[in-house]
Amino acid sequence: MLRCVFRMIPAMDIVHLIQSAVAPVFLLSGVGVTLGVLTNRLARIVDRARFLEQLTHAESARAKSTADSLRVLARRAHYINIAITLCTIAALLVSLVVVSLFTSAFVAVNLSALIAILFVLAMVCLTASFGVFLFEVRLAT
Repeated sequence: MLRCVFRMIPAMDIVHLIQSAVAPVFLLSGVGVTLGVLTNRLARIVDRARFLEQLTHAESARAKSTADSLRVLARRAHYINIAITLCTIAALLVSLVVVSLFTSAFVAVNLSALIAILFVLAMVCLTASFGVFLFEVRLAT
């Protein structure tokens, strides 16, 4: 039977715990700003695609050029969606790091390996998100 033991910790240890959780919270704030940039970029891509689709209906003479532009926009939207997904996973993992920090302080369980793994996974996802975003920006230009 699994038995959890809750423990009382002194106030100074709580202060240290909060100090330790501040860095991941700042990281979470940065990830949130990045998500805002990515979603705004996706919205601009969608707006441009809608405009081009309306153009396609109005002018059939430039249909090939418009269709090519729509294909590029679809690829860009696909890459931005991947970047948003990776960034969101990174935010989730950073949140789990903070939860794990507090859990390890109040429950007699050593979660240091889990915390390290979650943080590394968050950094991998965030790095991959930035890489995909860079690829999308290059595709846009």
